[in-house]
Amino acid sequence: MRQDAPRSHRLLREIVGGDAFVSVLAIGLALVAGSILIVLTDPEVQAAAGYLLARPGDTVLAAGDAIAGACSALFQGAFFNGTRAGWANQIKPLTETLTLATPLIAAGLGVSVAFRAGMFNIGGRGQMLVAAAVAGWISWSFPMPYLLHMLVCVLGAIVGGALWGGIAGVLKARTGAHEVIVTIMLNYVAFYLVSFLLRTPGALQAPGSNNPKSPAALDTAVMPTLSDLLGIGSFRLHAGFVLVVMATLLVWWVLNRSSMGFRFRAVGENPRAARVAGIDVQRVYLVALMMSGGLAGLAGASQVLGTTTMGFGSGVDAGIGFDAITVALLGRSRPWGVFAAGLLFGALKTGGYAIQATQAVPIDLVLVVQSVIVLLIAAPPLVRAVFRLPAPAAALPHRRTEAVAG
Repeated sequence: MRQDAPRSHRLLREIVGGDAFVSVLAIGLALVAGSILIVLTDPEVQAAAGYLLARPGDTVLAAGDAIAGACSALFQGAFFNGTRAGWANQIKPLTETLTLATPLIAAGLGVSVAFRAGMFNIGGRGQMLVAAAVAGWISWSFPMPYLLHMLVCVLGAIVGGALWGGIAGVLKARTGAHEVIVTIMLNYVAFYLVSFLLRTPGALQAPGSNNPKSPAALDTAVMPTLSDLLGIGSFRLHAGFVLVVMATLLVWWVLNRSSMGFRFRAVGENPRAARVAGIDVQRVYLVALMMSGGLAGLAGASQVLGTTTMGFGSGVDAGIGFDAITVALLGRSRPWGVFAAGLLFGALKTGGYAIQATQAVPIDLVLVVQSVIVLLIAAPPLVRAVFRLPAPAAALPHRRTEAVAG
């Protein structure tokens, strides 16, 4: 008779065998890869390497200084800079991180919803552009009371993104068209459509301007910033972050506590079995892609009403629609995992600028780290092999088994 392993041992195996632990290790390996690149490209390390055999300690010290300087600059640029005067200036890096993370989290949530339903929505860019156009148009065309104006603009952006995502949903449900191809094409349609409207007087182009840029949003539609609430500092962090937190809670509830979330998961696991069980698979495809587009629309609203309030161009999406795919992958399509991944990528972006300014390290290094994270997240067996982790199926036995020898 074989006895079960101790509870502490089983708990440890469950932790190290879980997806979250693999994600943490993937981030660690990506940071190690980034550190190696910093060492290889640092001028002082290269100079010390010229006499490596004579004095190897100098090379080691130079490499340590390069890595320590980059880590310090990353922390000060992304979270807290104690060298600045006044607490408002000291915490400003954290507020910048949250500002950059806001649209990433919203769009990442949209991608994760589609993932859970078994679809790959890479049309976040087009959905953001359409949502930004709708929110922007409402923001300067329809004067309303403060706060109500902002909420109407946000609602319009969500509806615009949902309808644009719904196009792919209808084609997927009715014709079986693959959502990857459809959403890619819709990205281009949205980009050229918004670009045309931004160059057309009387549409989205600012009156009296020849530039492809929209008018500024009315003050009543602009999201209040942290500085507006505190009356101090020059913080760019706006109310969009609060809306993103609420959206994360809503998505978590929908996916884990509602019957619709159960349908999403069932269709994502096996659409044929879900259809046999009586689930309307076509309706799930449509609802999931509309919900995904609506969340991307929230990201577009945060850009137009919170970050780029003085008018936007066709590049208002700032690559967020594609970065959201990485955020959703790192977050394992779990709402709070996506939230944490968005914060991480926001910190990498904000800290990357500080590293470039203070350590002369190219900002492209951040892209390298992000790319390595995606590579490792997409290949969890590779991470498990590097760290000799158990497979998920071996993490926890479901029931006691007995072997009888006779």
